[in-house]
Amino acid sequence: MTFTDTHCHIHEKNYQAPDEALTRAHNAGVERMICVGTDEVTSEEAVVFARQHDNIWSSVGLHPHDAKTGVSAIQQLESLLKTDKNPHVGKIVAVGESGLDYFYSHSPKETQIAMLEAQLELATRYDLPVIFHVRDAFDDFWPIFDQFKNLRGVLHSFTDTSINLEKALSHGLYIGVNGISTFTRDAKQRAMFASIPLENLLLETDSPFLTPVPHRGMVNEPAFVTHVAQHIANLQAINLEELSRATERNATTLFFKTNT
Repeated sequence: MTFTDTHCHIHEKNYQAPDEALTRAHNAGVERMICVGTDEVTSEEAVVFARQHDNIWSSVGLHPHDAKTGVSAIQQLESLLKTDKNPHVGKIVAVGESGLDYFYSHSPKETQIAMLEAQLELATRYDLPVIFHVRDAFDDFWPIFDQFKNLRGVLHSFTDTSINLEKALSHGLYIGVNGISTFTRDAKQRAMFASIPLENLLLETDSPFLTPVPHRGMVNEPAFVTHVAQHIANLQAINLEELSRATERNATTLFFKTNT
């Protein structure tokens, strides 16, 4: 069995001993990881880190919390995308983490919307999927999404309602599930996780955040995606091998068709 951690941040400079974490991931069967950028600095770090490791890929994006950094950040992201078109260095498989977050107010709503639209234009121009971060903002998100044709992507760290799950599925989006699924006490969330179709499911850690059971209190790492996988397999009453096959197929379809 193999697994892909489709969303982690182990490339960031404050992550301790990333190479040791990569060794543990490999030993756990986690053979692919996507390091996700959240601004111009961490996006460049993700690209550099991915180029240094065969089993790492990257995503470049501007998180809604950092949307206030504005146009200069978008220009830097495009510069990274242009460079990555060289087949000898190409390691960028997505745009993101991009989206809207109204739970916090780190950037004004209108600025978040403008920066999301700018990144969707980049994704369309470079024919890349998008890693979406959407929190308490789906009423604004869906009309923006619908303005762009042929978008594909994943709703990262999805914990929203079954209604928005159905909307996501109707839009052809994948659903990213992480350690929250193992420790949430919300019965509606647990039911929602159990109902995600296998053909739309992706696994992630969001490490170093959101450490799953049974490692709560520890720094999260890609190896722990196996605990997310086992928990979802248990919720859906399927064996782990079946879940592995499905999520690996989904990750390849969304991110790696032209990179493997």
